Amino acid sequence: MTEALALVVGYVIGSIDFAVLAARLKGVDIYSEGSGNPGASNVSRVIGRGAGALVLVGDLLKGVAAAAFGEFVGGSELLGLAAGGLAVAGHCFPVWHRFRGGKGVATTVGVLLWIIPWLGLGLAVMWAAIIAATRVSSFGSLTIVTLAIPGVWLWAEEARSAVVMAAISLLVVARHKDNIRRMLGTGEHSL
Repeated sequence: MTEALALVVGYVIGSIDFAVLAARLKGVDIYSEGSGNPGASNVSRVIGRGAGALVLVGDLLKGVAAAAFGEFVGGSELLGLAAGGLAVAGHCFPVWHRFRGGKGVATTVGVLLWIIPWLGLGLAVMWAAIIAATRVSSFGSLTIVTLAIPGVWLWAEEARSAVVMAAISLLVVARHKDNIRRMLGTGEHSL
């Protein structure tokens, strides 16, 4: 019962969409502006970097909160990672916004910051460095979620945590399908 509670709470936390909230405060429909994606990168492009940074922090904290709740309630890193994974799913498919959400990268990093803090921090720094060097957020995002899988496999308390991380990463990669097409074709949006 406590495991199910942790997973449901993780999903509900993840469903809070800070990009939509920030955009509404500015009178903007984030779904119809810029890339149409309700995430920190699009908020940065459409509203400004300050608002984008706040959305990024909110999305990171969703991952931290869900993973922490799962670990405290269930008593295991694995349940923390699973609850965090449901927060990523909630971010991508929020019930409050007709299941139209973001791509889950910042929330994934937040989960990792709780589960394996130094790995989460290292991937966050790598993400920022790749974005600074390329100006392409999706390239940094896809790189770090891919590297998270072997990182979790090597340093998590349980090897099966890597399976949960792989599922999270696959979801994030799937949410980037249009970005991948653009990177392979005409070129991706830059920041």
